[in-house]
Amino acid sequence: YPVLLRPSYVLGGRAMEIVYDESSLMNYMERAVEVSPDHPVLIDRYLMDAIEVDVDAISDGEDVYIGGVMEHIEEAGIHSGDSACSLPPYSLHRDIVEEIKRQTIMLAKELNVKGLINIQFAVKNKDVFILEVNPRASRTVPFVSKATGVPLAKIAAGIMVGRRLSDYGLNTYMEEIPHIAVKEAVFPFDRFPGVDTILGPEMKSTGEVMGIDYDFGTAYFKTQIAANNRIPLRGKILISVRDKDKPLVVNVARRLKELGFKIVATKGTAEFLRKDGISVEVVNKVGEGRPDIVDLIKNREIDCLINTVSNQRAKRDSLIIRRSALQYKIPYTTTVAGAKSIVSAVESLLHKKMQVKSLQEYHKAVRGYAGK
Repeated sequence: YPVLLRPSYVLGGRAMEIVYDESSLMNYMERAVEVSPDHPVLIDRYLMDAIEVDVDAISDGEDVYIGGVMEHIEEAGIHSGDSACSLPPYSLHRDIVEEIKRQTIMLAKELNVKGLINIQFAVKNKDVFILEVNPRASRTVPFVSKATGVPLAKIAAGIMVGRRLSDYGLNTYMEEIPHIAVKEAVFPFDRFPGVDTILGPEMKSTGEVMGIDYDFGTAYFKTQIAANNRIPLRGKILISVRDKDKPLVVNVARRLKELGFKIVATKGTAEFLRKDGISVEVVNKVGEGRPDIVDLIKNREIDCLINTVSNQRAKRDSLIIRRSALQYKIPYTTTVAGAKSIVSAVESLLHKKMQVKSLQEYHKAVRGYAGK
C-alpha cells in the first residue's frame, strides 16, 4: 500500500481510487462491482509524492517535434484533467526534462506514430516512470498551442495526410519559451454542493483557464483570477493536514508568516509547526469542542483554508469543513502543492505589479515555427 484501483475500460478516471489499507481495499471492491460488474479491477502501484509530467508531441514517422513539456502542480495520482500545470516545468532539473524529451522521441519513433502523441510521465527521486502513452490529441493540445503560438492540431492534420515536419520548419523541439504559461482546472463545486472538493484520480473539473507571465507566481495568480478563485493577500490562514504532509507544510507556513499572515491550525498540525518555531493559534477540530473550524469559517474569521486528508474516514470526517468553505466562499486548497503555488502567487503580487500583454506579444518572442 498505497495502491491505485480502477475498473477496466473507464475514462476520465471514473471510479478510480487510491487506497491505503486492506479495509479501504475491501470497501472499494464492494462498490466497484456495482459500477462495472462485467469487468475486472486493475491494481497498480501508486507512486507517493511523485511529480507528474505531460508531453505533447508530433511525429511524421521519422522526425519528432516536442510541442511542450508540462509539469503538473498537483502530485501524480490526481487526474491530469484536474491538475494545474506549468509550461515550461517550474521545478524539474534540466537533466530530467532532457531525459523525458529523449524518451518521448524514442517512443514516438518506435511506435511509428504519424500525428499527435501524448505521454504522461511520473518523476520520483530522479527516476522517470511512464504512466501512459496515447497516440492521439490530448486535452492539453489547445493549451500548448496558445502558450507557444504553434498550432499543433493544424500541423498534425497536415502530417496525417502526408506532409512532413520539415514542411513547417519543425524537426526537433522548440527552443525554450521566454515566458511561463500555467493551466488551471475549473471546477463546478458551487453548482454541485454535494460533491466533495478533495481531488483524486477521478476527474471532477469541467473546464480550464490559462495565465501567462514571466514568473510562475504571477502566471499562477492570473489563472486564479480567470477561474474566479480569490487569493487573499493578507489575513488568517487555517492549516489542517495529514501526518505525511506536516513536514512539507512547514515551509509554507513560515513563508505565510513572513508575508504577514496569521496562522491557525488544528492541534496536531499546530504542535508540529510550533516545534519549528512557528507561532500558531490552535482551533478545535469538528466534534472536539467549540469554537471549531466550521465556526471560524461561518464567522468569516478565516481567509484561506489548507486541508489535506489521509484516508476515506478522514475524508468523510472533514467533508463538512470543505463544504462550509465552499458555502461561505472561502478560498481553499486540498493539496500541499496547491498551497505552495498560492504562496508563490502572493509573494509575486506583493513584490511586483501585475501586467497584461496580448498572446501575440508573447508569441513574437518564441522562435522555431515558420508559420507555414
